[in-house]
Amino acid sequence: MIVKPLSRLLVKRDWRHGERIPRKGGVIIAANHLSWADPVLLSHFLYNNGRWPVILAKAGLFKVPFLGAAVRGLLAIPVFRGSAEAARSLGESEQRLRDGAAVLFYPEGTCTRDPGLWPMTGKTGAARAALQSGAQVIPVAHWGAQELLPYGEKKPRIFPRKTFKVSVGPPVDLSKYDGKPMHADVLREATADIMAAITVQLAELRGEKAPETPFDPAGR
Repeated sequence: MIVKPLSRLLVKRDWRHGERIPRKGGVIIAANHLSWADPVLLSHFLYNNGRWPVILAKAGLFKVPFLGAAVRGLLAIPVFRGSAEAARSLGESEQRLRDGAAVLFYPEGTCTRDPGLWPMTGKTGAARAALQSGAQVIPVAHWGAQELLPYGEKKPRIFPRKTFKVSVGPPVDLSKYDGKPMHADVLREATADIMAAITVQLAELRGEKAPETPFDPAGR
């Protein structure tokens, strides 16, 4: 009642490969992060492609006017970074996956800081959830939300009407990690595979070549 009409009003759509999203069973939707508008616009996309989006979002988003109400209404899982609650949030997401949910992860953990708005290096939560639960990881890239609501701004730039582009990739092949212990190196490698798959889809949307090495905010 709220998300779909708002999405239709604010943006035009360029949605690609929605048929690659499994219609049943637990699945991780791993997406890049450009704007606080991402959860609303991606939720519309996922819902129209047969899945109720369960968002794994940082707790601060729940306090943002309107957006907070939207993510609560979507039964999102809050993440409290830098506390013991973070592990509990990941455990809840794994249980939801086992129950057949489509859980939306932003592996970067926050909106990208890459100067060209390409995906950064990711955090390991999505990879851990995938390897622990056995759920497929579907890479999803989007472009255009940052034009509607640039990161750090509170008022959307409604005019001229923006186009929200989405491209879904094939499942990320994580089979080479089957049976391996959950060591940090394994999780980092699996995370890099996930981020690379997202970046491939974003390069297709943008019609540009992505950087050879993803931006690492910890090493800048």
